[in-house]
Amino acid sequence: MKNHTVYISVGSNIGNKLDNCQKNINILAASASVSLKLQSRFYKTEPVDYTDQDWFVNAAIKIETSLEPFELLKKLKLIEHNAGRTEKTVRFGPRVIDLDIILFDDLIINTPELTIPHPRMHKRCFVLIPLCDIGSDIIHPVLKKNIKYLLDTINDKDQRVIVFK
Repeated sequence: MKNHTVYISVGSNIGNKLDNCQKNINILAASASVSLKLQSRFYKTEPVDYTDQDWFVNAAIKIETSLEPFELLKKLKLIEHNAGRTEKTVRFGPRVIDLDIILFDDLIINTPELTIPHPRMHKRCFVLIPLCDIGSDIIHPVLKKNIKYLLDTINDKDQRVIVFK
C-alpha cells in the first residue's frame, strides 16, 4: 500500500483555540492510517474574508497516510464533526476546528467536494507561513513555485500573523 505525503492546514477561533488545534491534530495522528511527520509552530492569525470574528490559531502539519484523497477528506470531516463543528452558516465564519487538505503528493484534483491544491492557499499568509515552517521548498503543483516564493510574493501584506506564545 502506497503512503502519500499530505499537508494539512489546522485552525480554530472558538473556545480554547490552541487546545482545539492540538487535540484534533493528536486525534488525526492517533489513527492507524496516518503518521504525523512534522508540525509547524502555532500562530495567532487575523481573519480573512469574513473579518467580523475572533482571530484564529493556525498551524500546518505534514502527514503520511495510506488513505486516498477522498478517504482522508471523509476522515477530516468526521474529526471536525466529532469536535463539534456544524455546517457553517457564514462562509469563512467562526469554527471550532478546521482541517483543510492543502497539498496531497503532487496531485491536482478539482471536484465540487475537493480541490487540491487548496484553491486559496497561495493567497493566505495563515496557510503559507506555517507551511514554510515545515516545507518552504515544497513546489505548488499548479503554480510550479515553492511555498517560500508564494509567501514572499503574496499580494495582501495586511494579513497579520503572529507566533503564538
